[in-house]
Amino acid sequence: MADTVLEEIPLLLEDVNDEMVALRHELHAYPELSFEEVRTSALIIQRLTDLGWELFDSPTPTGAVAKLRGAAPGKRILLRADIDALPVHEEVDVSYRSRHDGVMHACGHDVHTAALLGVADLLARRRDQLCGEYTLVFQPAEEGLGGARAMIEGGLLREHPADFALGIHVTSLAPVGLVTAREGVMMSEACAFTVTLRGKGGHGAMSSADGNVVLALSALAPRLGDVVDALSYEGANCACSAGVLAAGTANNVVPREATLRGTIRTFTAEQVVETRARLTALLDELAATFGVSYQLGFGESVPAVENDPYVTQVALDSARSIVGAANVLSLPPVSPSDDVAEFWRRVPGCYLFVGGARADGTSGTHHSPDFSVDDGACRVAAGVLAHGAISLARLAS
Repeated sequence: MADTVLEEIPLLLEDVNDEMVALRHELHAYPELSFEEVRTSALIIQRLTDLGWELFDSPTPTGAVAKLRGAAPGKRILLRADIDALPVHEEVDVSYRSRHDGVMHACGHDVHTAALLGVADLLARRRDQLCGEYTLVFQPAEEGLGGARAMIEGGLLREHPADFALGIHVTSLAPVGLVTAREGVMMSEACAFTVTLRGKGGHGAMSSADGNVVLALSALAPRLGDVVDALSYEGANCACSAGVLAAGTANNVVPREATLRGTIRTFTAEQVVETRARLTALLDELAATFGVSYQLGFGESVPAVENDPYVTQVALDSARSIVGAANVLSLPPVSPSDDVAEFWRRVPGCYLFVGGARADGTSGTHHSPDFSVDDGACRVAAGVLAHGAISLARLAS
């Protein structure tokens, strides 16, 4: 029964592709920030309703949860996509360019959402030939690194338990048709931090290095690399960087306070301890040099994404069926993070990267104003997810 459906996936993808791409363009044109995805959630819910999926209340104010039960018993499969955008002003000249100034799908979550809606369409067309149970989770606020935890703490997995889980992330660094995944650690742990520097302040014409938080802040930012120097994991380097620097209100006033906000990306518990100690030592040094005091605070952290070996092998086999064995690779871990890790800590899962680079080389990097990926990534992502979900659902206990 399941083999027939698996063999039909290429043809089914042909049937759902146009609508899937149209949805991607709609989502891209109206991006919304973390926990503000009201329009996005409404679009998702309407589409799932049209496809006949059973809708459930999301444990978060935005997001969506839906379920489809096959005709025969089988495993319970959770498929997750993130739906939020970033505070980035889009500079890509496409017909579906963001209509919201200063907000952009600069990490491909529009592709993830559209692909999962494509899976919903595909599975609904063959409901009577499926076994198992499929739960679709459209998660808000991945970029804020809090959406997954909020859904779980709200009872998502308690009310919708799963045996296996799958998810994908599009990448602008690989061509369409390439799929990668690996067993074990796939993406880093992320921890946000804030440094607040305090000094005496004063007149800009009479300032010196002593007590000058602007000079201290300027010295801190370029040295954050020292925090992770020579730290790596299986070929992937740890990272420490600043995203926000803030100080002052006037050009002739040295402020008394300055702030730096950044993230540390690591792969092991030992690296977490080491990087925090190094950051503290760096701040001690700069505080002494510039005569300032500091406060260091650590915010929410997200664990490393760890792929279950068994689920990963099934997912890679499915990817080979969709794009061919030559286009499926296993690569070292990467330093970016993803709060899908919160789900994977509780459900055996596999997260895969799906290539989306534009053929003309204009894709840009993730989180940048010129980020752009090819629509063809939707089809590959939907195919891998659908094939993998059906394959996992029919596994014997």
